[in-house]
Amino acid sequence: MSGGRTWPLWSCPCRFNHRRLPLIRSLLLLILLLPLPLWAQTSPLAPHTAEYQVNYGEINLGGARFMLLPPEGDFYQYKLDSDLSLLVLSDKRHIRSEFTYQDGQLTPLRFSHQRTGTGPNFNEQIAFAKEQGKIFSRYKDEKSKLDYSGALYDALMVQLQFRLDLAAGKEPLAYELVKDNEIDDYSFKIVGKERMTLASGVYNTVKLEVVRDSTKRQTFIWMAPDLGWLPVRLTHFESGSKQLDIKLAKLSLGSEVNNQLAKTE
Repeated sequence: MSGGRTWPLWSCPCRFNHRRLPLIRSLLLLILLLPLPLWAQTSPLAPHTAEYQVNYGEINLGGARFMLLPPEGDFYQYKLDSDLSLLVLSDKRHIRSEFTYQDGQLTPLRFSHQRTGTGPNFNEQIAFAKEQGKIFSRYKDEKSKLDYSGALYDALMVQLQFRLDLAAGKEPLAYELVKDNEIDDYSFKIVGKERMTLASGVYNTVKLEVVRDSTKRQTFIWMAPDLGWLPVRLTHFESGSKQLDIKLAKLSLGSEVNNQLAKTE
C-alpha cells in the first residue's frame, strides 16, 4: 500500500492489546477489496453473506460477517459486523455503506462506522457530495472536508467496484478510499497459484499481495477462481512472523440472504 497509514507493529499473542485492534479492522477491510464469487458474474451486485473466522496467531479472536442486501432500484446497502475478543479485551464494529450503481460504476453516498470495546469507543460518518465536489467526514469527533475528485470509494463498497474492474480486465488494480478523515490508496499484485485447504473446503487459489513500499509488513490474499475469485483467506505478517489469519467459514447466497433478513426483522 503506497501513501497509506502505517499499522501498529505486533509482536506476539501474549502482548495483544487494544492498541493493535486497528490492524484487525484494516485487514478485515482488505477482504472487502476482493472480487465476488462466480454466482455474481451475471449480476455483480447479487445479494450474499460471507462469514470469516479471525485468528491472532493460533488464537481464535471471533468472526466477521459481510452482507450485501437486495437492491432497491440502483440503490444498494452493504454491511460488516465483527465481534472479536481475547481475555478481557474486546472489539465490536458495525459498518454500513450506501451507494448507487450505473453503467459499471459505483458511486458512494453514505458510510458509517461504529466501534465499541476495550479502549476508546468511536464513530465515523462520511457523506459523499459528488455534485458539490466535496466529502464531509467525521472521525473520532474530528471533522474534515475533502475534495471529491476522480473515482473515490468507501472502505466497504470498493470491493464491488474491484470485481467489476476485474471482469472488464482493467489494470492497474489501484483504488482510493476515504477513511479516518483521509484519502488512502490500495493496490495489489498477483504472486502465483496455490492449493488451499481450510475447514470450509479445499480450494485452488491465486495468491495476491498488497503492494507496499516496505517488506517488513506483508499481507497476502488467496482467491478461488473456480468460485469466481471468492476470497478464502487473508494472512498478515510482521517481520516474517504471521500475526493475523482470516479464513472463510461460510457463504450464503440469494434466497438464503433473504431468509436471514426475515429472521432479523
